[in-house]
Amino acid sequence: QVQLVESGGDSVQAGGSLRLSCAASGFAFSGYCMAWFRQGAGKEREGVAAIQSAYGIDYIDSVKGRFTISKDNAKNILYLQMNSLKPEDTAMYYCAADPSCTLRTMRRAYEYNYWGQGTQVTVSS
Repeated sequence: QVQLVESGGDSVQAGGSLRLSCAASGFAFSGYCMAWFRQGAGKEREGVAAIQSAYGIDYIDSVKGRFTISKDNAKNILYLQMNSLKPEDTAMYYCAADPSCTLRTMRRAYEYNYWGQGTQVTVSS
């Protein structure tokens, strides 16, 4: 059974850092498309970052230079290192996985069939 469990969300001051983790089980982690999405209150869900072995990494423009997505294939853990946090980063962050995706759509929510419960990130100014 596919399971994705996020952790690491917290309430922090603007300019601070957090590292989110997504513990994965029940599938071939190394070959899957993996991504972080976020959804702020009253806003649409957006793809923050995605990673896949063949395609590499893709970030949404608003987090480039501040966030880093990575994964540990030996431990089946997906990470999102978030630095220089801004109030607009406040959202519920979700880990997602799918056995297949495309280079051009790897940050689109419709590509992903498996989702975690989410972890809340709140950034105050």
